[in-house]
Amino acid sequence: MGLPKQLTPKQIKFAQELVYNEGKKTATQCAVDAKYSEDRAHVTASELQNPKLYPLVAQYIGQLRDEIQKKYDITFESHLAHLGKMRNDALDSKAWTAAINAEVARGKAAGLYVEQKVIRTGKLDDLSEEELDKRIAEVLDQYSPILDNVEHKDFKNKVKETKIKSDKTLPKIVDAEIID
Repeated sequence: MGLPKQLTPKQIKFAQELVYNEGKKTATQCAVDAKYSEDRAHVTASELQNPKLYPLVAQYIGQLRDEIQKKYDITFESHLAHLGKMRNDALDSKAWTAAINAEVARGKAAGLYVEQKVIRTGKLDDLSEEELDKRIAEVLDQYSPILDNVEHKDFKNKVKETKIKSDKTLPKIVDAEIID
């Protein structure tokens, strides 16, 4: 039998409904709107999106999505430029909060900010020095791509130096007495 060489009007309608209503309609609803049987719409929608079963439909869906991408010109560079323009407009109108928010959004888009959440399940104070050394080595190995070639021994020495300096700079309290 072989594969058809062109799309049917129903397939074109399905692809257009799917792409132009992305996030608004399900693929099943798009199949129903393209006049496919309601009883089989879920299966038909799935099959029509499968490039092995319907390569022309899948290709057409990809082309439509590319057209939308180009139409709205969603690229990293244009996104940053648009945020920069919004920041400048906010600065010109002395809307400082909006300007700051736009600049922070630009930084996030550029990857300058990394949101981290740390969940601790134990105390470092409870670890022995050997366990602490092992844990520091693991963390340094894990984060070595973002650290500038920091070695475990160098880090340990820096921590000790910092602790010694902070101990020297903090005043020592000897027999404090409260007087009313």
